Amino acid sequence: MRLFLDSSALAKRYLDEAGSELVAEQCTRATEILLSVIAIPEVLSALNRLRREGHMQSPQYRRLKSTLMLDVEQAAIVELSPAVVQKTVHCIEHCAVKTLDAIQIASALIAECDRFLSADHRQLAAAKRMGLRIAAM
Repeated sequence: MRLFLDSSALAKRYLDEAGSELVAEQCTRATEILLSVIAIPEVLSALNRLRREGHMQSPQYRRLKSTLMLDVEQAAIVELSPAVVQKTVHCIEHCAVKTLDAIQIASALIAECDRFLSADHRQLAAAKRMGLRIAAM
C-alpha cells in the first residue's frame, strides 16, 4: 500500500499523542510512504514550537529532527510542481480547505497514493471529495 501522510499524521510518528499508534500501524503495513515537500518544514515547525514553549528539551528536539530526516530519506517526496499547483487550485475551488492542506491533497493525488492519512477532519473531507481513499485517526 502506498501511504500518503499529511503533516498532522507525520508528526504523530515522533510525538506520542492520540492517533500515534494508528500511524505506526499504517506505516508498518505500507510498501511506500509518500510525503509532500511541505510536510517536512511543517513538522519541524511544530517540534520547534514545542521546544520554544518548554514542552520539549533541545536534546529531544535534535533527536526527533534527526529521526525525521532519516525517515524523509526513505520516503517518496512529492515536489511542488506545476501539476501539483494545478490540482491545488482545483481543490481550493471545490472544497473548503486551507491552502497548505490543499497542497498536500494535490500531492497525494499526483502521487496516486492508495491511502491518505490525516488527523484533520476538514482536510479528510476535502481529500475524500477529491477522490482519495482516506484514513482518519
